[in-house]
Amino acid sequence: MDSAPHPDPTPCSHPKTQNLHNSAQEKNSPNLNNFAQPEKQNPDPRPPTPAPASVAATASELRRELGLRDLVLFNIAAVIGIRWLAAAAHTGPVSITLWVLAAAFFFVPSALAVSTLSARFPEEGGIYVWTKHAYGDWHGFLCGWCYWLSNLFYFPNLIFTGVAMAGYALGLNEVKIYVISTSLVILWIGLLTNIFGMSIAKWTDNLGAIATYTGGVLIIVFGFIVWMRFGSATAIHLRPHFDLDNVNFWSQIAFAFGGLELGAILGGEIRNPARTVPRAAWISGSMIAVFYIAGTLALLVLMPPERISILTGLVQAGTETGARLGSPWLSRALIVLILIGVAGQLGAWIGGSARLPFVIGVDRYLPPPFARLHPRWGTPHVAILAQGIACTAFVIALEAGENLRIAYQLLVDMSVITYFIPFLYMFSTAWKYGRRGSAVLGLAVTVISMAVSMVPPPDAHSVWLFEFKIVAGCAVLIGGARVLFLAALRRR
Repeated sequence: MDSAPHPDPTPCSHPKTQNLHNSAQEKNSPNLNNFAQPEKQNPDPRPPTPAPASVAATASELRRELGLRDLVLFNIAAVIGIRWLAAAAHTGPVSITLWVLAAAFFFVPSALAVSTLSARFPEEGGIYVWTKHAYGDWHGFLCGWCYWLSNLFYFPNLIFTGVAMAGYALGLNEVKIYVISTSLVILWIGLLTNIFGMSIAKWTDNLGAIATYTGGVLIIVFGFIVWMRFGSATAIHLRPHFDLDNVNFWSQIAFAFGGLELGAILGGEIRNPARTVPRAAWISGSMIAVFYIAGTLALLVLMPPERISILTGLVQAGTETGARLGSPWLSRALIVLILIGVAGQLGAWIGGSARLPFVIGVDRYLPPPFARLHPRWGTPHVAILAQGIACTAFVIALEAGENLRIAYQLLVDMSVITYFIPFLYMFSTAWKYGRRGSAVLGLAVTVISMAVSMVPPPDAHSVWLFEFKIVAGCAVLIGGARVLFLAALRRR
Protein backbone atom coordinates (compact mmCIF):
# COMPACT_ATOMS: atom_id res chain seq x y z
CA MET A 1 0.00 0.00 0.00
CA ASP A 2 3.20 1.04 -1.14
CA SER A 3 1.25 -0.81 -0.32
CA ALA A 4 -2.28 -0.46 -0.90
CA PRO A 5 -3.32 0.54 -0.49
CA HIS A 6 -1.01 2.38 1.95
CA PRO A 7 -1.56 5.63 3.77
CA ASP A 8 0.14 8.28 1.66
CA PRO A 9 2.27 10.91 3.42
CA THR A 10 1.54 13.43 0.66
CA PRO A 11 -1.22 16.01 1.13
CA CYS A 12 -3.57 14.22 -1.30
CA SER A 13 -3.61 10.88 0.51
CA HIS A 14 -5.80 8.31 2.16
CA PRO A 15 -4.82 5.56 4.64
CA LYS A 16 -3.60 3.10 2.57
CA THR A 17 -4.87 0.09 1.94
CA GLN A 18 -10.50 -20.10 0.94
CA ASN A 19 -12.17 -23.03 1.14
CA LEU A 20 -10.34 -26.08 2.64
CA HIS A 21 -10.77 -28.77 0.02
CA ASN A 22 -10.63 -32.43 0.95
CA SER A 23 -8.67 -33.67 -2.04
CA ALA A 24 -5.67 -32.62 -4.06
CA GLN A 25 -7.88 -32.40 -7.14
CA GLU A 26 -10.06 -29.79 -5.46
CA LYS A 27 -7.06 -27.77 -4.36
CA ASN A 28 -5.84 -27.48 -7.92
CA SER A 29 -9.18 -26.95 -9.63
CA PRO A 30 -10.53 -23.37 -9.75
CA ASN A 31 -14.27 -23.50 -9.10
CA LEU A 32 -15.88 -20.28 -7.99
CA ASN A 33 -19.10 -22.17 -7.42
CA ASN A 34 -17.47 -23.01 -4.08
CA PHE A 35 -17.91 -19.33 -3.16
CA ALA A 36 -21.58 -19.93 -2.77
CA GLN A 37 -21.32 -23.08 -0.63
CA PRO A 38 -21.56 -22.26 3.09
CA GLU A 39 -19.27 -23.98 5.54
CA LYS A 40 -20.97 -26.22 8.05
CA GLN A 41 -20.03 -23.78 10.79
CA ASN A 42 -21.10 -20.68 8.84
CA PRO A 43 -22.89 -18.55 11.45
CA ASP A 44 -25.01 -16.77 8.83
CA PRO A 45 -28.58 -18.08 9.22
CA ARG A 46 -29.22 -17.31 5.53
CA PRO A 47 -26.97 -19.63 3.53
CA PRO A 48 -25.56 -18.20 0.33
CA THR A 49 -27.46 -18.99 -2.83
CA PRO A 50 -25.63 -21.49 -5.06
CA ALA A 51 -24.27 -20.02 -8.27
CA PRO A 52 -25.79 -21.22 -11.53
CA ALA A 53 -24.00 -23.64 -13.85
CA SER A 54 -23.04 -20.82 -16.21
CA VAL A 55 -21.15 -19.10 -13.41
CA ALA A 56 -19.25 -22.28 -12.59
CA ALA A 57 -18.34 -22.59 -16.26
CA THR A 58 -17.04 -19.03 -16.27
CA ALA A 59 -14.92 -19.74 -13.19
CA SER A 60 -13.34 -22.81 -14.73
CA GLU A 61 -11.86 -20.63 -17.48
CA LEU A 62 -9.42 -18.94 -15.08
CA ARG A 63 -5.83 -19.75 -15.95
CA ARG A 64 -3.26 -20.60 -13.29
CA GLU A 65 -0.31 -18.51 -14.47
CA LEU A 66 1.42 -17.58 -11.19
CA GLY A 67 4.06 -19.65 -9.43
CA LEU A 68 6.01 -18.98 -6.23
CA ARG A 69 8.55 -16.64 -7.85
CA ASP A 70 5.80 -14.65 -9.56
CA LEU A 71 3.82 -14.25 -6.35
CA VAL A 72 6.87 -13.21 -4.32
CA LEU A 73 7.59 -10.49 -6.89
CA PHE A 74 3.88 -9.59 -7.06
CA ASN A 75 3.86 -9.04 -3.29
CA ILE A 76 7.03 -6.94 -3.42
CA ALA A 77 5.57 -4.82 -6.23
CA ALA A 78 2.28 -4.37 -4.38
CA VAL A 79 3.57 -3.73 -0.87
CA ILE A 80 6.78 -1.72 -1.15
CA GLY A 81 6.20 2.00 -1.39
CA ILE A 82 9.59 3.49 -2.17
CA ARG A 83 8.27 6.88 -1.01
CA TRP A 84 8.07 5.48 2.53
CA LEU A 85 11.86 5.53 2.76
CA ALA A 86 11.90 9.33 2.52
CA ALA A 87 8.87 9.73 4.80
CA ALA A 88 10.47 7.52 7.47
CA ALA A 89 13.92 9.10 7.17
CA HIS A 90 12.37 12.58 7.49
CA THR A 91 11.02 11.49 10.89
CA GLY A 92 14.55 10.72 12.06
CA PRO A 93 16.39 7.71 13.55
CA VAL A 94 13.37 6.82 15.68
CA SER A 95 11.76 5.56 12.47
CA ILE A 96 14.12 2.54 12.48
CA THR A 97 12.59 1.41 15.77
CA LEU A 98 9.12 2.21 14.47
CA TRP A 99 9.76 -0.01 11.43
CA VAL A 100 10.78 -2.90 13.68
CA LEU A 101 7.67 -2.43 15.83
CA ALA A 102 5.48 -2.19 12.73
CA ALA A 103 6.92 -5.44 11.41
CA ALA A 104 6.34 -7.19 14.74
CA PHE A 105 2.83 -5.88 15.40
CA PHE A 106 1.40 -5.68 11.87
CA PHE A 107 3.49 -7.55 9.30
CA VAL A 108 3.77 -10.78 11.32
CA PRO A 109 0.02 -10.86 12.18
CA SER A 110 -0.80 -10.09 8.53
CA ALA A 111 1.46 -12.86 7.25
CA LEU A 112 -0.01 -15.33 9.74
CA ALA A 113 -3.58 -14.34 8.80
CA VAL A 114 -2.92 -14.56 5.06
CA SER A 115 -1.06 -17.86 5.42
CA THR A 116 -3.79 -19.46 7.54
CA LEU A 117 -6.78 -18.23 5.56
CA SER A 118 -5.31 -18.78 2.08
CA ALA A 119 -4.43 -22.37 3.04
CA ARG A 120 -7.99 -22.94 4.28
CA PHE A 121 -9.78 -21.09 1.45
CA PRO A 122 -7.46 -21.13 -1.61
CA GLU A 123 -9.95 -20.06 -4.28
CA GLU A 124 -10.28 -16.78 -6.21
CA GLY A 125 -11.45 -13.86 -4.10
CA GLY A 126 -9.13 -13.93 -1.08
CA ILE A 127 -10.28 -11.55 1.64
CA TYR A 128 -13.85 -11.47 0.24
CA VAL A 129 -14.12 -15.26 0.35
CA TRP A 130 -12.57 -15.50 3.81
CA THR A 131 -15.03 -13.01 5.25
CA LYS A 132 -18.01 -14.58 3.47
CA HIS A 133 -17.26 -18.04 4.83
CA ALA A 134 -16.73 -16.69 8.34
CA TYR A 135 -19.61 -14.21 8.63
CA GLY A 136 -21.95 -14.64 5.66
CA ASP A 137 -22.65 -13.00 2.32
CA TRP A 138 -23.43 -9.48 3.53
CA HIS A 139 -20.19 -9.14 5.46
CA GLY A 140 -18.23 -10.62 2.56
CA PHE A 141 -19.83 -8.11 0.20
CA LEU A 142 -19.11 -5.18 2.54
CA CYS A 143 -15.49 -6.26 2.98
CA GLY A 144 -14.92 -6.61 -0.76
CA TRP A 145 -16.76 -3.35 -1.51
CA CYS A 146 -14.67 -1.34 0.97
CA TYR A 147 -11.41 -2.89 -0.22
CA TRP A 148 -12.18 -2.22 -3.88
CA LEU A 149 -13.39 1.36 -3.39
CA SER A 150 -10.49 2.42 -1.17
CA ASN A 151 -8.05 1.04 -3.77
CA LEU A 152 -9.89 2.86 -6.55
CA PHE A 153 -9.30 6.18 -4.76
CA TYR A 154 -5.70 5.19 -3.98
CA PHE A 155 -4.55 4.59 -7.57
CA PRO A 156 -4.28 8.29 -8.60
CA ASN A 157 -2.28 9.08 -5.44
CA LEU A 158 0.11 6.24 -6.24
CA ILE A 159 0.64 7.43 -9.81
CA PHE A 160 1.12 11.09 -8.89
CA THR A 161 3.65 10.25 -6.18
CA GLY A 162 5.92 8.44 -8.62
CA VAL A 163 5.45 11.04 -11.36
CA ALA A 164 6.19 13.86 -8.88
CA MET A 165 9.42 12.17 -7.75
CA ALA A 166 10.63 11.89 -11.34
CA GLY A 167 9.33 15.36 -12.23
CA TYR A 168 11.29 16.92 -9.36
CA ALA A 169 14.58 15.73 -10.82
CA LEU A 170 13.57 16.70 -14.35
CA GLY A 171 12.13 20.08 -13.36
CA LEU A 172 8.72 19.10 -14.73
CA ASN A 173 6.65 18.49 -11.60
CA GLU A 174 4.67 21.72 -12.17
CA VAL A 175 4.08 21.07 -15.89
CA LYS A 176 0.51 19.81 -16.24
CA ILE A 177 0.94 18.17 -19.63
CA TYR A 178 3.85 16.12 -18.25
CA VAL A 179 1.96 15.10 -15.13
CA ILE A 180 -1.26 14.12 -16.92
CA SER A 181 0.29 12.39 -19.95
CA THR A 182 2.86 10.42 -17.92
CA SER A 183 0.23 9.42 -15.37
CA LEU A 184 -2.20 8.20 -18.02
CA VAL A 185 0.52 6.26 -19.86
CA ILE A 186 1.49 4.46 -16.63
CA LEU A 187 -2.17 3.82 -15.79
CA TRP A 188 -3.06 2.31 -19.16
CA ILE A 189 0.08 0.18 -19.31
CA GLY A 190 -1.13 -1.43 -16.09
CA LEU A 191 -4.68 -1.77 -17.40
CA LEU A 192 -3.86 -3.22 -20.82
CA THR A 193 -1.31 -5.74 -19.56
CA ASN A 194 -3.90 -7.00 -17.07
CA ILE A 195 -6.55 -7.31 -19.78
CA PHE A 196 -4.13 -9.44 -21.82
CA GLY A 197 -3.90 -11.88 -18.91
CA MET A 198 -1.63 -12.73 -16.00
CA SER A 199 0.79 -14.43 -18.40
CA ILE A 200 1.56 -10.87 -19.64
CA ALA A 201 0.69 -8.78 -16.58
CA LYS A 202 2.97 -10.78 -14.29
CA TRP A 203 6.00 -9.55 -16.22
CA THR A 204 4.97 -5.92 -15.67
CA ASP A 205 4.55 -6.68 -11.96
CA ASN A 206 7.83 -8.62 -11.81
CA LEU A 207 9.76 -5.87 -13.59
CA GLY A 208 8.25 -3.27 -11.25
CA ALA A 209 9.25 -5.29 -8.19
CA ILE A 210 12.80 -5.73 -9.45
CA ALA A 211 13.06 -2.02 -10.31
CA THR A 212 11.77 -0.92 -6.91
CA TYR A 213 14.06 -3.26 -5.02
CA THR A 214 17.03 -2.26 -7.18
CA GLY A 215 16.38 1.40 -6.35
CA GLY A 216 16.46 0.56 -2.65
CA VAL A 217 19.61 -1.51 -3.03
CA LEU A 218 21.36 1.39 -4.80
CA ILE A 219 20.52 3.71 -1.91
CA ILE A 220 21.73 1.11 0.60
CA VAL A 221 25.00 0.49 -1.27
CA PHE A 222 25.76 4.19 -1.68
CA GLY A 223 24.79 4.79 1.93
CA PHE A 224 27.34 2.18 3.01
CA ILE A 225 30.04 3.76 0.79
CA VAL A 226 29.37 7.23 2.24
CA TRP A 227 29.37 5.87 5.79
CA MET A 228 32.74 4.16 5.23
CA ARG A 229 34.33 7.26 3.66
CA PHE A 230 32.72 10.18 5.46
CA GLY A 231 30.64 8.85 8.32
CA SER A 232 26.92 9.32 8.86
CA ALA A 233 25.11 12.61 8.28
CA THR A 234 22.78 11.70 11.15
CA ALA A 235 23.55 10.59 14.69
CA ILE A 236 21.71 7.27 15.01
CA HIS A 237 19.78 6.91 18.27
CA LEU A 238 17.21 4.12 18.15
CA ARG A 239 15.48 4.63 21.48
CA PRO A 240 11.97 5.89 20.70
CA HIS A 241 10.16 8.69 22.46
CA PHE A 242 6.43 8.24 22.17
CA ASP A 243 4.29 11.27 21.52
CA LEU A 244 1.17 11.77 19.41
CA ASP A 245 3.18 12.52 16.26
CA ASN A 246 5.23 9.32 16.54
CA VAL A 247 2.17 7.20 17.33
CA ASN A 248 0.44 8.76 14.34
CA PHE A 249 3.39 8.06 12.04
CA TRP A 250 3.83 4.52 13.42
CA SER A 251 0.21 3.69 12.64
CA GLN A 252 0.83 4.87 9.06
CA ILE A 253 4.05 2.96 8.41
CA ALA A 254 2.51 -0.16 9.93
CA PHE A 255 0.14 -0.14 6.96
CA ALA A 256 3.15 0.27 4.64
CA PHE A 257 3.31 -3.52 5.19
CA GLY A 258 -0.28 -3.83 3.94
CA GLY A 259 -0.80 -5.65 0.66
CA LEU A 260 0.16 -9.25 1.45
CA GLU A 261 -3.56 -10.03 1.25
CA LEU A 262 -3.75 -8.76 -2.35
CA GLY A 263 -1.99 -11.76 -3.92
CA ALA A 264 -4.38 -14.17 -2.21
CA ILE A 265 -7.28 -12.58 -4.14
CA LEU A 266 -5.78 -14.22 -7.24
CA GLY A 267 -6.10 -17.70 -5.70
CA GLY A 268 -7.81 -19.12 -8.78
CA GLU A 269 -4.85 -18.04 -10.93
CA ILE A 270 -2.05 -19.33 -8.68
CA ARG A 271 -0.57 -22.79 -9.02
CA ASN A 272 -1.23 -24.72 -5.79
CA PRO A 273 -2.41 -21.59 -3.90
CA ALA A 274 -2.84 -23.35 -0.55
CA ARG A 275 0.92 -23.90 -0.50
CA THR A 276 2.20 -21.05 -2.66
CA VAL A 277 0.43 -18.08 -1.02
CA PRO A 278 1.70 -18.73 2.55
CA ARG A 279 5.28 -19.33 1.36
CA ALA A 280 5.25 -16.21 -0.81
CA ALA A 281 3.87 -14.12 2.08
CA TRP A 282 6.77 -15.00 4.37
CA ILE A 283 9.51 -14.77 1.74
CA SER A 284 8.37 -11.44 0.32
CA GLY A 285 7.46 -10.04 3.73
CA SER A 286 10.96 -10.66 5.06
CA MET A 287 12.49 -8.99 1.99
CA ILE A 288 10.14 -6.02 2.40
CA ALA A 289 11.06 -5.56 6.07
CA VAL A 290 14.79 -5.56 5.20
CA PHE A 291 14.15 -3.06 2.39
CA TYR A 292 12.32 -0.58 4.63
CA ILE A 293 14.70 -0.78 7.59
CA ALA A 294 18.00 -0.81 5.67
CA GLY A 295 16.78 1.76 3.12
CA THR A 296 15.69 4.22 5.80
CA LEU A 297 18.98 3.80 7.64
CA ALA A 298 20.91 4.44 4.40
CA LEU A 299 18.98 7.66 3.71
CA LEU A 300 19.77 8.89 7.24
CA VAL A 301 23.46 8.19 6.59
CA LEU A 302 23.31 10.20 3.35
CA MET A 303 21.35 13.22 4.62
CA PRO A 304 20.14 14.70 7.92
CA PRO A 305 16.38 14.20 8.46
CA GLU A 306 15.47 17.89 8.37
CA ARG A 307 16.78 18.14 4.79
CA ILE A 308 14.96 15.08 3.48
CA SER A 309 11.77 15.93 1.58
CA ILE A 310 8.88 13.57 2.29
CA LEU A 311 7.91 13.50 -1.37
CA THR A 312 11.18 13.82 -3.30
CA GLY A 313 13.76 12.81 -0.68
CA LEU A 314 14.89 9.69 -2.53
CA VAL A 315 15.78 11.50 -5.76
CA GLN A 316 17.17 14.39 -3.72
CA ALA A 317 19.53 12.01 -1.88
CA GLY A 318 20.53 10.37 -5.16
CA THR A 319 21.36 13.73 -6.74
CA GLU A 320 23.48 14.95 -3.83
CA THR A 321 25.21 11.61 -3.29
CA GLY A 322 25.95 11.20 -6.99
CA ALA A 323 27.56 14.64 -7.09
CA ARG A 324 29.51 13.91 -3.91
CA LEU A 325 30.93 10.61 -5.17
CA GLY A 326 31.30 11.54 -8.82
CA SER A 327 28.39 9.34 -9.92
CA PRO A 328 25.91 11.71 -11.60
CA TRP A 329 24.10 8.74 -13.18
CA LEU A 330 22.63 7.77 -9.80
CA SER A 331 19.74 10.24 -9.78
CA ARG A 332 18.84 9.42 -13.41
CA ALA A 333 18.89 5.71 -12.63
CA LEU A 334 16.61 6.29 -9.64
CA ILE A 335 14.14 8.24 -11.80
CA VAL A 336 13.86 5.38 -14.30
CA LEU A 337 13.59 2.75 -11.55
CA ILE A 338 10.92 4.74 -9.70
CA LEU A 339 8.74 5.10 -12.81
CA ILE A 340 9.09 1.40 -13.69
CA GLY A 341 8.39 0.49 -10.07
CA VAL A 342 5.24 2.62 -9.95
CA ALA A 343 4.00 1.03 -13.21
CA GLY A 344 4.56 -2.44 -11.73
CA GLN A 345 2.95 -1.53 -8.44
CA LEU A 346 -0.06 -0.03 -10.15
CA GLY A 347 -0.37 -3.10 -12.39
CA ALA A 348 -0.36 -5.39 -9.36
CA TRP A 349 -3.07 -3.41 -7.57
CA ILE A 350 -5.21 -3.09 -10.69
CA GLY A 351 -5.01 -6.82 -11.35
CA GLY A 352 -5.69 -7.90 -7.78
CA SER A 353 -8.41 -5.36 -7.10
CA ALA A 354 -10.30 -6.15 -10.34
CA ARG A 355 -10.83 -9.73 -9.16
CA LEU A 356 -13.05 -8.52 -6.33
CA PRO A 357 -15.90 -7.10 -8.47
CA PHE A 358 -15.41 -10.18 -10.66
CA VAL A 359 -15.98 -12.72 -7.88
CA ILE A 360 -18.76 -10.59 -6.37
CA GLY A 361 -20.34 -10.54 -9.82
CA VAL A 362 -19.95 -14.33 -9.99
CA ASP A 363 -21.95 -14.48 -6.77
CA ARG A 364 -24.53 -12.23 -8.50
CA TYR A 365 -24.22 -9.30 -6.09
CA LEU A 366 -23.01 -7.02 -8.89
CA PRO A 367 -24.37 -6.76 -12.47
CA PRO A 368 -23.59 -9.80 -14.71
CA PRO A 369 -21.00 -8.02 -16.91
CA PHE A 370 -18.60 -7.95 -13.95
CA ALA A 371 -18.60 -11.77 -13.91
CA ARG A 372 -17.56 -12.08 -17.55
CA LEU A 373 -14.15 -13.28 -18.66
CA HIS A 374 -12.58 -12.15 -21.90
CA PRO A 375 -13.21 -14.88 -24.52
CA ARG A 376 -9.57 -14.87 -25.64
CA TRP A 377 -7.50 -13.88 -22.62
CA GLY A 378 -9.66 -15.24 -19.81
CA THR A 379 -9.50 -12.04 -17.73
CA PRO A 380 -12.24 -10.00 -15.98
CA HIS A 381 -11.92 -7.28 -18.61
CA VAL A 382 -15.14 -5.45 -17.66
CA ALA A 383 -13.98 -4.97 -14.06
CA ILE A 384 -10.52 -3.88 -15.23
CA LEU A 385 -11.93 -1.38 -17.74
CA ALA A 386 -14.36 0.01 -15.14
CA GLN A 387 -11.38 0.72 -12.87
CA GLY A 388 -9.49 2.29 -15.77
CA ILE A 389 -12.30 4.65 -16.71
CA ALA A 390 -12.79 5.77 -13.11
CA CYS A 391 -9.06 6.29 -12.51
CA THR A 392 -8.65 8.19 -15.78
CA ALA A 393 -11.41 10.55 -14.68
CA PHE A 394 -9.74 10.98 -11.27
CA VAL A 395 -6.33 11.72 -12.81
CA ILE A 396 -7.76 14.37 -15.12
CA ALA A 397 -9.89 15.85 -12.32
CA LEU A 398 -6.86 16.28 -10.08
CA GLU A 399 -5.12 18.43 -12.68
CA ALA A 400 -8.09 20.05 -14.43
CA GLY A 401 -9.03 22.61 -11.81
CA GLU A 402 -9.45 23.43 -8.14
CA ASN A 403 -13.14 22.49 -7.92
CA LEU A 404 -12.61 19.02 -9.34
CA ARG A 405 -9.53 18.54 -7.15
CA ILE A 406 -11.58 19.42 -4.08
CA ALA A 407 -14.30 16.98 -5.16
CA TYR A 408 -11.76 14.17 -5.53
CA GLN A 409 -10.19 14.98 -2.17
CA LEU A 410 -13.66 14.78 -0.63
CA LEU A 411 -14.01 11.25 -1.99
CA VAL A 412 -10.63 10.36 -0.50
CA ASP A 413 -11.64 11.79 2.88
CA MET A 414 -14.87 9.81 2.75
CA SER A 415 -12.95 6.56 2.26
CA VAL A 416 -10.56 7.02 5.21
CA ILE A 417 -12.40 4.66 7.57
CA THR A 418 -13.59 2.23 4.88
CA TYR A 419 -9.92 1.54 4.07
CA PHE A 420 -9.49 -0.14 7.46
CA ILE A 421 -12.71 -2.20 7.46
CA PRO A 422 -11.30 -5.10 5.37
CA PHE A 423 -8.41 -5.45 7.82
CA LEU A 424 -10.86 -5.66 10.72
CA TYR A 425 -12.56 -8.48 8.85
CA MET A 426 -9.29 -10.21 7.96
CA PHE A 427 -7.94 -10.28 11.50
CA SER A 428 -11.29 -11.20 13.07
CA THR A 429 -11.60 -14.05 10.56
CA ALA A 430 -8.07 -15.19 11.45
CA TRP A 431 -9.19 -15.16 15.11
CA LYS A 432 -12.18 -17.32 14.22
CA TYR A 433 -9.94 -19.87 12.51
CA GLY A 434 -7.35 -20.19 15.25
CA ARG A 435 -4.81 -17.33 14.94
CA ARG A 436 -5.98 -15.58 18.09
CA GLY A 437 -2.84 -14.03 19.53
CA SER A 438 -1.62 -12.52 16.27
CA ALA A 439 -5.17 -11.49 15.34
CA VAL A 440 -5.42 -9.43 18.54
CA LEU A 441 -2.23 -7.56 17.62
CA GLY A 442 -3.45 -6.92 14.08
CA LEU A 443 -6.84 -5.74 15.31
CA ALA A 444 -5.20 -3.44 17.87
CA VAL A 445 -2.99 -1.78 15.24
CA THR A 446 -5.98 -1.39 12.91
CA VAL A 447 -8.16 0.19 15.61
CA ILE A 448 -5.33 2.55 16.65
CA SER A 449 -4.85 3.56 13.01
CA MET A 450 -8.57 4.22 12.64
CA ALA A 451 -8.55 6.38 15.77
CA VAL A 452 -5.47 8.32 14.64
CA SER A 453 -7.01 8.92 11.21
CA MET A 454 -9.88 10.68 12.98
CA VAL A 455 -7.51 13.26 14.49
CA PRO A 456 -7.76 16.49 12.44
CA PRO A 457 -4.50 17.77 10.88
CA PRO A 458 -3.09 21.04 12.28
CA ASP A 459 -4.21 23.01 9.21
CA ALA A 460 -7.83 21.80 9.35
CA HIS A 461 -10.18 24.82 9.08
CA SER A 462 -12.90 23.17 11.13
CA VAL A 463 -12.55 20.15 13.43
CA TRP A 464 -16.28 19.43 13.22
CA LEU A 465 -16.31 19.58 9.43
CA PHE A 466 -13.31 17.25 9.27
CA GLU A 467 -14.98 14.71 11.56
CA PHE A 468 -18.30 15.05 9.75
CA LYS A 469 -16.73 14.29 6.36
CA ILE A 470 -15.07 11.14 7.67
CA VAL A 471 -18.06 9.77 9.61
CA ALA A 472 -20.69 10.80 7.06
CA GLY A 473 -18.55 9.53 4.19
CA CYS A 474 -18.14 6.16 5.85
CA ALA A 475 -21.89 5.98 6.48
CA VAL A 476 -22.66 6.87 2.85
CA LEU A 477 -20.30 4.24 1.43
CA ILE A 478 -21.56 1.52 3.78
CA GLY A 479 -25.16 2.56 3.20
CA GLY A 480 -24.59 2.42 -0.55
CA ALA A 481 -23.14 -1.07 -0.17
CA ARG A 482 -26.24 -2.17 1.77
CA VAL A 483 -28.58 -0.80 -0.90
CA LEU A 484 -26.69 -2.63 -3.66
CA PHE A 485 -26.65 -5.84 -1.65
CA LEU A 486 -30.39 -5.80 -0.91
CA ALA A 487 -31.17 -4.94 -4.54
CA ALA A 488 -29.09 -7.92 -5.64
CA LEU A 489 -30.96 -10.19 -3.22
CA ARG A 490 -34.26 -9.12 -4.75
CA ARG A 491 -32.98 -9.95 -8.25
CA ARG A 492 -31.87 -13.45 -7.26
